[in-house]
Amino acid sequence: FQVGQWLKGRIYERRSDLSPDGRYFIYFAMNGQWSTKSMGSWTAVSRSPFLKAIAMFPNGDCWNGGGLWSDRNTYWLNGGGSALLDTTEVHRVESIPFGGVGSECLSVYYPRLIRDGWKRTESLEYSGAGSVDLFEKRYDRDWVLCKIAHAQTGSPEGKGCYWDEHRIVNKNLGIQLDYPDWEWAEIDRQRLVWATGGKLHTGTMGSRGLVCETELHDFNPMKFRPIKAPY
Repeated sequence: FQVGQWLKGRIYERRSDLSPDGRYFIYFAMNGQWSTKSMGSWTAVSRSPFLKAIAMFPNGDCWNGGGLWSDRNTYWLNGGGSALLDTTEVHRVESIPFGGVGSECLSVYYPRLIRDGWKRTESLEYSGAGSVDLFEKRYDRDWVLCKIAHAQTGSPEGKGCYWDEHRIVNKNLGIQLDYPDWEWAEIDRQRLVWATGGKLHTGTMGSRGLVCETELHDFNPMKFRPIKAPY
């Protein structure tokens, strides 16, 4: 793990994306300094793991913003906007062939899931204000990783208005393993990777469930320190 820069503000992780080779990062952020050149919120492209912009698009509010990578150096910007800073290292395209929802986080998050091999299987409405969408991604011929994506007001304590939980299902054996505390999970080649409680974990699937569980890193002890980008 290489430590990058922190931001004294809010990075909207569901409107952010890493290029396929890991070299570039596009993100939407807000610090509320509305009278500055950034207009208080902005989309930036940086060289990961740093946040210093090589391209920057002021936004001025928290609608839209962020974007997706279509290949290693081509990105789509979620919403219009003129560049305060631009670069020829990477290139912008006008559209991306995956449908999103609304003009907030799901306008980027759902297309990112679909691009990365997730299949949207069901969409349900809460009795109150909100909805839940179910996504699946196959681990192997037996096991499927399921993502339960919530969008709601009045979400549980510690959750934002958009939050996920996960389960692993073996339909052949009738096994369902629920992991409501997994905030993020993905299939990385022949292993599962997930985040919970400020820690990153990995494991593989055996005949009855998770095996070889390993803690990759505990991020809880980390504290802010100023780091200058090397570019």
